[in-house]
Amino acid sequence: MHPIARSLRYGVALLAAAIALYALRYLAPGVQAPPVIQANAYRAPWLVIHAAAGAGALLFGTIQFSTRLRARFPKAHRRLGRVYVAACMVGGLAGLVLAAGASTGSASTIGFGALALAWIGTTGLAWRRALQGRFGAHRAWMVRSFALTLSAVTLRLYLPLAFVLPFPFAASYGAIAFLCWVPNLLLAELWLRRPPLFASSER
Repeated sequence: MHPIARSLRYGVALLAAAIALYALRYLAPGVQAPPVIQANAYRAPWLVIHAAAGAGALLFGTIQFSTRLRARFPKAHRRLGRVYVAACMVGGLAGLVLAAGASTGSASTIGFGALALAWIGTTGLAWRRALQGRFGAHRAWMVRSFALTLSAVTLRLYLPLAFVLPFPFAASYGAIAFLCWVPNLLLAELWLRRPPLFASSER
């Protein structure tokens, strides 16, 4: 694998693992969500479901991109893939419900709702392509799916800006509802169309 690609993969894996562990805190009794989440009309029980499924998708998705796992343990890759798909579907459904209950206005509802639908759609297409034996297309759709899974990471990178920028919090949060995933998807497309010279160093 190209050294730059390897460094990016390790960095993404570390961030994904950290955010997954952070999200799992919602499963512990007595843990309070931030005020913006606490005010969500459908917080219970969908926040816990979304957090658990999202954490699973982050952890299992990172593992699934291991070329060694795919080459040496194809059965494990398929089984973990099923777990990842289930986590994305459950997390996406819960995210869609939470988007409908957002307390920060219609921009947040539309942004997070579109993310949930895109997450479900890309993951479903990736799964379908695998069943069809179209593994090149399967990998491409899985890259898009995981880029959306990583919105959990980019959301938390952008969130501090909502508190320091001179805009109302609801307006900033509504913008972040799009910023946390649209650039991810664009970067995934650029990655999938990267120059052959860069791709040729991968194994």
